[in-house]
Amino acid sequence: MSEIKPFIAGNWKMNGTKAEALALVGDLKEKYEALAEKYFEMLVCPPFTLIDTVATQLNGSGIAVGAQTLSALGNGAHTGEISTDLLKDVGASYVIIGHSERRTDQRESNAECKAKAEKAIADNLKVILCIGETQEEKDSGFTIEILTKELTESFPENASAENLVIAYEPIWAIGTGRTPTAQDIEKVHAGIRETLESLIGIDDAAKMRILYGGSVKPSNAGEILHIRNVNGALVGGASLKAEDFWAIAEASNYNKR
Repeated sequence: MSEIKPFIAGNWKMNGTKAEALALVGDLKEKYEALAEKYFEMLVCPPFTLIDTVATQLNGSGIAVGAQTLSALGNGAHTGEISTDLLKDVGASYVIIGHSERRTDQRESNAECKAKAEKAIADNLKVILCIGETQEEKDSGFTIEILTKELTESFPENASAENLVIAYEPIWAIGTGRTPTAQDIEKVHAGIRETLESLIGIDDAAKMRILYGGSVKPSNAGEILHIRNVNGALVGGASLKAEDFWAIAEASNYNKR
């Protein structure tokens, strides 16, 4: 168990109308503001079209808003891209970088993820950097090697525990309903922590949050969120339902183990 305050992040992916978004974050805002003790931090990452709406609704609530990707380029003639300036202008303070769906569908390389993360941090956006292995890599026993390579090659030079969060998302568990065992998660997160120590030193690595993602739901959140070196969750489908997302967040309370 870590003493780092748990961080519960929701990745809405390509989902949500304006009406659905307002209903969802309205419920989350009411629940979060009613907490006497904010024992976890919360983030929602809607599609670009909803960031302004969601950020306006959540303003002053303490729940952060993020984007699902960005461009490593500045403003200019880059059709279809989105810059750090444009994201901050509509209320984003975080951005997800290197999600496996983008690494696969958009062919994003470790070098591109690193460039995006460095641009985001340089322009005062906080980053959730995702890493994960495929089923084939897992079955071949290369999980730690793959994650170490991805993390090392994607890691921004200007990173610190204040501006970077790592998210381990086994690709084979995303949206499948399958999750690694608690022992596997603990082993992987310990390996990630060791890699961070080699990159930024023991003291800073101990402060950096490492999230687990991949079919996190209310029924398994209690176990996952109390595994050593798991400092929160990056939630996909369950973050689209306020009741489920809130139940996951509540499961992070270390005083209710």
